[in-house]
Amino acid sequence: MSSVPGSQALTAALLLAALLLTGVSAATGYAPLDIPSALADWWSGRESVPRLVFAELRLPRAIIGLLVGFSLGISGAALQGLLRNPLADPGVIGVSAAAAFGAVAAFYSGLALLVPLALPLGGIAGAVLATLAIAAIAGRGAGTLQIILAGVAISSLCGALTALALNLSPNPYAALEIVFWLMGSLQDRSFEHVLLAAPLMAAGWLLLATTAPALDALSLGEDTAGSLGFSLVGLRLRVVLGTALSVGSAVAVSGAIGFVGLVVPHLLRPAVGHRPGALLLASALGGAVLTLAADIAVRLLPVQPELKLGVVTALVGAPFLFWLLRRLRGPA
Repeated sequence: MSSVPGSQALTAALLLAALLLTGVSAATGYAPLDIPSALADWWSGRESVPRLVFAELRLPRAIIGLLVGFSLGISGAALQGLLRNPLADPGVIGVSAAAAFGAVAAFYSGLALLVPLALPLGGIAGAVLATLAIAAIAGRGAGTLQIILAGVAISSLCGALTALALNLSPNPYAALEIVFWLMGSLQDRSFEHVLLAAPLMAAGWLLLATTAPALDALSLGEDTAGSLGFSLVGLRLRVVLGTALSVGSAVAVSGAIGFVGLVVPHLLRPAVGHRPGALLLASALGGAVLTLAADIAVRLLPVQPELKLGVVTALVGAPFLFWLLRRLRGPA
């Protein structure tokens, strides 16, 4: 298939925007910071307050914002291509809810107080368990509807267990901490979080990238995709595993950040000629741009304490979803 005119220019523009916003995010904060001095101290290995603020707080936050947005964008595009439904998002297979519950379990058990990385590790463990369950279902030749129903069941179960943990929490401050984490944020993240989540995210991205030709063929119908030699069972398995690895790791380090995987693919789809395969990279970069821009916005707003990133994306995404539903319904 020939490339869509302008799609490469769009990808290049989104890549440039993502890199620029990463730099802006690293330079943005409540207190003024001498960035050249911080970079000089960081490069030379000198210990200083500007270096610590830049290297230990702002730069990891910017990198995680880039990685999380990339994961949400590419996963949303892959799921919408697989399900052939513009309303699909990374939460549809239940991995986000499972990762959230895993992190909540680390909070509730007290491990988060004893082990600094217990929270993201718990989130990743929850995502892995959900992935194994969904992969087992998909690997047995289950159809798309069965995978969605299994995802709904996992989401409902993990949501109920999360609510139960909040209900039974003996410490109101711990319950409040859990609620704040569930809102989604990139605040106070470190390079330990980056190193923990990035390899799993990258593995998920690679799996999803391999689905591009099959997603393009699937847009012509399941029979056509099968006649072209693409295995629908293998495609479903790769999309599920790729989404689970990338989104599960993202939720584990950032909490729940919704609507990015829904909004971005829909906005960029016309620009790539409605090709699901071409949309993967564009949507990944677009997700990074949106996540970074929203995270910069929460730090620039004159609100203390800062708004949670998941709250901001929901405030933007919910009206968009209503608009999308009205558009799909057509004229009254």
